[in-house]
Amino acid sequence: MKLEKEIPKVLPVKQIKINNGRMRNRRYAMTEVNLTFEEMWEKIMACDQKYDGLFFTAVKTTKIYCRPSCRSRKPKKVNVEFYFDINEVEAAGYRACKRCQPEVEYSPTIELVRNVISYLVNHTAKPLVLRDIADSAGLSPFYLERIFKQETGDTPRTYLEKIRVDKAAHLLRTTDQTNLEIGYEVGFQSPSNFYRVFRLLKDCSPREYRKRMMEAVRNELD
Repeated sequence: MKLEKEIPKVLPVKQIKINNGRMRNRRYAMTEVNLTFEEMWEKIMACDQKYDGLFFTAVKTTKIYCRPSCRSRKPKKVNVEFYFDINEVEAAGYRACKRCQPEVEYSPTIELVRNVISYLVNHTAKPLVLRDIADSAGLSPFYLERIFKQETGDTPRTYLEKIRVDKAAHLLRTTDQTNLEIGYEVGFQSPSNFYRVFRLLKDCSPREYRKRMMEAVRNELD
């Protein structure tokens, strides 16, 4: 597990069929995503499906690895490590969770979409438009948007906004940066757009969210 090394290029992916026409990935290498240990921990505690396939949760005590969205009983934080590559986690002696089946894919285009999601996570601060995202994947904007929505239910723009709000929520909980600083840091181009999207996804303003999180921490300490 190396969270801070230089982000490598994505190398080719091979897939082999297993039961019921599902696909099992055999990656040569997977793009590492720009997420800290704490951010990834938050994703698995929330069972956040948006990050499935971008990293794997490995539990030292059971020697099992899972998707971020797995709803099995949560391990202790001290017993967890994260891997970006399925080959590496299996080479380390971990076996796939039978409940969430992290080694199985159900669509031949999911790997392409997942690489696009990795690109979004790693470039949240940039003012991306659909053409930029499509160019990064070597696809036409129309085709990218079609297969992306088919796999995720969202357009790339909507998905990017969700990732930016996730990042903003993390910074609101863990730093003393102002709302304005956080909004620009995660890639929103105006405060009004940041507040609008944040409220839409979190059902509260950034200020209200930070206040709730601080109260929750105080309650835990009492």
